Amino acid sequence: MPQLTNPILPGFNADPSILRVGQDYYIATSTFEWYPGVQIHHSRDLANWDLLVRPLSRKSQLDMRGNPDSCGVWAPCLTHDGEKFWLVYTDVKRKDGSFKDTHNYIVTAEKIEGPWSDPVFVNSSGFDPSLFHDLEGGRKWFVNMLWDHRRRPRAFAGIRLQEWDAKAGKLVGERKTVFFGSELDLVEAPHLYRRNGWYYLLTAEGGTGYEHACTLARSREIWGPYEMHPETHVLTSKDNIHAALQRAGHGDIVDTPEGKTYLVHLTGRPTTQMRRCPLGRECGLQEAYWKDDWLYVKNGPVPSLHVEVPGTRDEAKYWAEQRYSFEKELHKDFQWLRTPESDRIFAVQDGKLTLFGRESIGSWFEQALVARRQTHFSYDAETVVDFSPEDERQFAGLTAYYCRYNFYYLTVSGTADGKRELLLLTSEASYPDGDLNLPLAAPVEIPSEGKVKLALSIRGPTLQYYYALEGEELKKIGPVYDASILSDECGGHRAHGSFTGAFVGMAASDLNGTALPAKFDYFVYRPEHSKLDSR
Repeated sequence: MPQLTNPILPGFNADPSILRVGQDYYIATSTFEWYPGVQIHHSRDLANWDLLVRPLSRKSQLDMRGNPDSCGVWAPCLTHDGEKFWLVYTDVKRKDGSFKDTHNYIVTAEKIEGPWSDPVFVNSSGFDPSLFHDLEGGRKWFVNMLWDHRRRPRAFAGIRLQEWDAKAGKLVGERKTVFFGSELDLVEAPHLYRRNGWYYLLTAEGGTGYEHACTLARSREIWGPYEMHPETHVLTSKDNIHAALQRAGHGDIVDTPEGKTYLVHLTGRPTTQMRRCPLGRECGLQEAYWKDDWLYVKNGPVPSLHVEVPGTRDEAKYWAEQRYSFEKELHKDFQWLRTPESDRIFAVQDGKLTLFGRESIGSWFEQALVARRQTHFSYDAETVVDFSPEDERQFAGLTAYYCRYNFYYLTVSGTADGKRELLLLTSEASYPDGDLNLPLAAPVEIPSEGKVKLALSIRGPTLQYYYALEGEELKKIGPVYDASILSDECGGHRAHGSFTGAFVGMAASDLNGTALPAKFDYFVYRPEHSKLDSR
């Protein structure tokens, strides 16, 4: 079979849940504060994946206004019971300190494209929920990790199991903590399977940083007791700092029609000696096999960079320049932050993307920011903006964004005397204060009207901004910035509390509250080959 180079879903695509229905494979991944919620990719050969749908797309399903960075939609689980698709997810409202406010829901659809139902509330006892359809027993089981704010003896208090009554739409019967994990601790991300008379429980441990791992246990009875895998961790890169795929864990398994087993997992590819991963937690794939009714990863437990799959990946598509026009609707590559009321922050009309200036960049409530994932270590991006600010409290432009504490933002801004200038606003690892880096780079005065081209180049760990007035060539503006800070490792709580990835896109702020529009003609994302690429 052809060899594929990991990851299979580059860029921020974390916490994968995989499913096969007939000849079709689907992977659901976390989206956190980015809207719409949950990404579902589709493939027929495990090599070529296309973004198919984001099912949580309306207010009745998901409203994340006020959710802090890296909260929102965690660890979806996508399953099919022979009749319809089931999607389980957590909407996290708070994750810092001793408490976590984690609300678990289920939505369903007869077709993967939707329409998806309104959510049914399940519980709030923890996160990373999963639904297991026991086809032999005819029952459905809900599992999630259990959070204990008292830490008696630890916050990650085990895996909780309870039956789900689909007709009644609620949990019923006994609830029991069936698994406490290994000495690695931080047990989460449970998935249940049944095979050859065994129930298998696959979990993640070690936190989602460089100690991450997939742990497997089994039992003859669904309630346990569960015995640990002979090697405990079937997948981890924690003991090999030289592995190309780091942070490996949080997995799920799938069988091909021919009976071959694969394991999907999250992973990270650090770009610097400081081990920063601006592409976020990506989705990898490993070959697996069964021996003595235990699952093993081929050449594991360290994840392999290369894997044999049925298909051959279209590399030309991965490296192609993407030029986005704004003729009818926003391209599916783009997302925005938190709000289900997208018409308050943008409109696609008359060949333009119009952003209505809202709150400051980094707001947890309503900011007008539309962006796509960084999926390459090196790339160029550019856009053209038409914006007429009245004063310094109105600005719009091009941003490389991770969260409120980590972003770069080249803006067309106003001044108190009614002029326009180009102003760089940057926040570099500013947790917990969220301050801009002061003093700001010297502004560049520009004519009071006319379009401006804004561009940036990221080359591995460096970022440079450019601009051009109408009829002129691009010229540099500002210093060379550290692009590696757009990573989990530099987020508010570092890699154990920051979970997304770098985005690039367009933003507009109106701190006067008048929703002043900024019009963007197009957006270009142009990948560039880099020595960091493993492809």
